[in-house]
Amino acid sequence: MELSECQYKNIYILFVASIALLLVTSIAWSSTNLGNGFYDHGVVAPYSQRRGIVSTVDNQGKNIILMWLMDFRGCYELLKIDALTGKTEEFTTPFSPDGDAPYTSILSSQNKFYAHFNSHFIEFDVRKQSFTFIQETTPKTAMSMTEDDNGVIWSVTYPQSALVSYNPHTGEFKDYGQVYKQDWSQYPRYIAADDKGWIYFALGKTASQIIAFDPSTARALPVIPESDRKYGLAYVYRDLIGKVYGNSLEGASDGWYEFYEGRGTKIGSHPLINKKPYITRTQDLFHRSFPDGEIIKIFDLDSRRLVISKDYQEIRDLHFNYSSEGPLVLSMGAAPDGTIYGGTFFPLHFFSYNPKTDQLLSRLCYGQWNTVASQNDKVFIGGYSKGLLLEWDPSQTWVSTEKDKSGCNPVFRYEGTPEINRPHKLLPHMDGKTIILAGTPDYGLTGGGLMFWDRETQKLQILKHNEIIPDHSTYSLVSLSLNLILGGTTTAPGSGGIKLASEAELYLMDLNSKKLLWHQAILPNVQAYPDLCLAKNGLVYGISDSKIFFVFDTVKRKIVYQSNISEQIPYRQGPRVFITSPQNIYILYSDGIAQIDPETYKFTRLVTSPVPITVGGEFLDGRIFFGSGSHLYSYVVEPLQPQNKKQAPTNLKLH
Repeated sequence: MELSECQYKNIYILFVASIALLLVTSIAWSSTNLGNGFYDHGVVAPYSQRRGIVSTVDNQGKNIILMWLMDFRGCYELLKIDALTGKTEEFTTPFSPDGDAPYTSILSSQNKFYAHFNSHFIEFDVRKQSFTFIQETTPKTAMSMTEDDNGVIWSVTYPQSALVSYNPHTGEFKDYGQVYKQDWSQYPRYIAADDKGWIYFALGKTASQIIAFDPSTARALPVIPESDRKYGLAYVYRDLIGKVYGNSLEGASDGWYEFYEGRGTKIGSHPLINKKPYITRTQDLFHRSFPDGEIIKIFDLDSRRLVISKDYQEIRDLHFNYSSEGPLVLSMGAAPDGTIYGGTFFPLHFFSYNPKTDQLLSRLCYGQWNTVASQNDKVFIGGYSKGLLLEWDPSQTWVSTEKDKSGCNPVFRYEGTPEINRPHKLLPHMDGKTIILAGTPDYGLTGGGLMFWDRETQKLQILKHNEIIPDHSTYSLVSLSLNLILGGTTTAPGSGGIKLASEAELYLMDLNSKKLLWHQAILPNVQAYPDLCLAKNGLVYGISDSKIFFVFDTVKRKIVYQSNISEQIPYRQGPRVFITSPQNIYILYSDGIAQIDPETYKFTRLVTSPVPITVGGEFLDGRIFFGSGSHLYSYVVEPLQPQNKKQAPTNLKLH
């Protein structure tokens, strides 16, 4: 699913022990001893993300703000804020979001707020201050919504263009199912209705298309000839004259169509655009204006601050509050300064935990930190979207990242798009100077590349997938020597792309020439190798499809041991299934931790976790750190020696 990039700004952080808002960047926590060696270090970022916000009035004519809120659970509520006082009211989502959230919403002409996510269409009646209609639908999540001239609400969903309509006047709901199917996941980002009631929606990314839909017959007609379909998104909009206009490629200056009563006519250029206004957009919907001319000037979910202006003058500076369980922990690693750091998913935050002081730090960050790792005294981040590469110096002051701006920390280095869009692995090579980034490609594409950056020479090189293994993306990497790396691939395409390869492969690459020395689908029917780990004896431990554990001899180029994994293991875009300490190699289950015997390769379960393990982590000072939902946890797996007791988990502040 399409995700928006993190906005860059200085932020307020809420000091948990205080009733006042302070301009601070750290929060003192008290870790909780869960027993049996486990510690809960708390929510790493106690904030939520808005997924559509509108300014309107209630049944008494008071200015109010409505917004869908998301944390690690998905869209868990609709928040109402009184724009005069800042008082809030929370309306719990009346179905399980299951991690999903709105990717579009609409405030109708009847002052009702709609969304469609996790296969549920939902109406909130502002006048009644309640959810007044909920209907389960064909999967799954609306990418665009509109209102026709009769007041009927329409939405079209990812991943296979399922269409629904709801008439709020009669209560009639129609689920037309998937009206246009492709062998890839579709993003129907635009929808419009002409004044005769025909519906048109535009989709992409693998190949653009516009669908004309006749509600009277439930017939869907593709209107863009196959020869005119483009990589990317098509576009449609409703014009004030009652017709719908569209293009096979969003942003194109020519190639326009005029649509009316289901017929499409090519008109070439279309310079005069008069859109009919609707209060709708993607998940970034932010309708700031109230009917009386007041405007939302500042709205910040982190600081819980709302500023209202009118006639270019600030008239109210308000504090509001809301409940949140925080965003999902997405990645983590151990920094050179002895802290655990990482990133979260919706909202996008950086966090850092200091085990010595039992203190968490959280702030907004640039991009979605999918995969992180350290080399020497620096930390490197592989981020979504556009295959970001960032460099962070933990010893220096944090300065919010801005692309192409000097003096930032983390500093923006490069983008790997379109060869890399979603990073899955960042490998600081054992040579101490090379950073390698790998992942899946841009939306609608198949086959991901590799980014190589030499920190000494500042040389950047990006390989395309057909220079490695065509139609594959690299999912896992491990350094074998100063000039040799082992990679594991996935057959998964970029989001919305077409899977073309039949089996994932392992490969050996010479780091100097960037040429493959060997590659093979070493295990039959495997689609991904999510994690690799170099053992002390030079053999490589690996995971395939999260089902098979194997041991690979890189010299003989063959598997010397394999066994089925009976336990479920955690999965993320930058997975860390294997956890290495100076003495041992561990593997994370979704419900516990096991140790791998270096002689027999057998797993010995050490402990069952009191919480689900949702993201793999890092070994630091005798503990394995991992994520569960929005919380950071640790497990004491190798108690420190007595001389290091001052750093031991038993000295954490407990309650």
